[in-house]
Amino acid sequence: MAGDKYSVILPTYNERKNLPIITYLLAKTFQENKLDWEVIIVDDASPDGTQEVAKQLIKLYGEEHILLKPRAGKLGLGTAYVHALNFVSGNFVIIMDADFSHHPESIPEFIKKQKEGNFDIVTGTRYAGNGGVYGWDLKRKLVSRGANFLASTVLNPRVSDLTGSFRLYKKPALEKIIAITKSKGYVFQMEMVVRARSLGLTIGEVPISFVDRLYGESKLGGDEIVGYLKGVWNLFVSV
Repeated sequence: MAGDKYSVILPTYNERKNLPIITYLLAKTFQENKLDWEVIIVDDASPDGTQEVAKQLIKLYGEEHILLKPRAGKLGLGTAYVHALNFVSGNFVIIMDADFSHHPESIPEFIKKQKEGNFDIVTGTRYAGNGGVYGWDLKRKLVSRGANFLASTVLNPRVSDLTGSFRLYKKPALEKIIAITKSKGYVFQMEMVVRARSLGLTIGEVPISFVDRLYGESKLGGDEIVGYLKGVWNLFVSV
C-alpha cells in the first residue's frame, strides 16, 4: 500500500562487525522492493565502538534512514523496544537481531503475508514449512525445541515459534503489547505473542531460516534457560 513505512528496530550490544553488513542488507532489501524505510539502532553503551560504526552508517545512508538512539547501559531487550518506539516514524515495525540470526531477505515475505491477511503481527518461524535452524549443536536445538514445546503446551498461543525474535508488527499493535508485557530478556519475545493473543490480535507466520551468530558468542546461557522456565510459569499463572 502506498504510504507504508517500515521501521526496523535493531537493539545492539557489541555488534561493530555485524552492523555495517546487516544495515547494507536491509537497505538493499528495502531499495530493491521500493519500500520506505528506516533503521533505529538502540545501542546499550557497547564498549567495542558499535556507536562509531552507526555514526558512519548515518553519513552513508542519511539520517532519514539511520537513527542512533543509544542508552546508558545494558538495560535489556524489552526496554530497548520501548525506547525505540519513541522515535519510530513508520506505521509498521520490524524487530530483528543485528547478528545475522535473521536475514533481511525474509522481510518482503513478511510484508506480503501481512498484506494477505491484514495481520497485526507476522512472525518468522523456524519450525514450520521450510524454516530451519543452522549452526546449532544438538543441545541448543533441543533446548529451543523444548522451550517452544513447553511454552506452547502450557500457553497454547497457536504459534509454532514463540521464542523467535524476527517479527513485523503494526505499530499500534506493538505499542499495545509492549505496554502490558512484563518480562525481560529471552522470555520477552514469548510473552509478546501470548499477550498479543490475549488482546485478540491476529498473527501470521512465515517460515525462516535461522542461522546462528556469525560473530560473537551466543547469548543464551544456563541462567537464561532457568529464567525462561520461570518466565513460562509466571505467564501461565498471570495471563
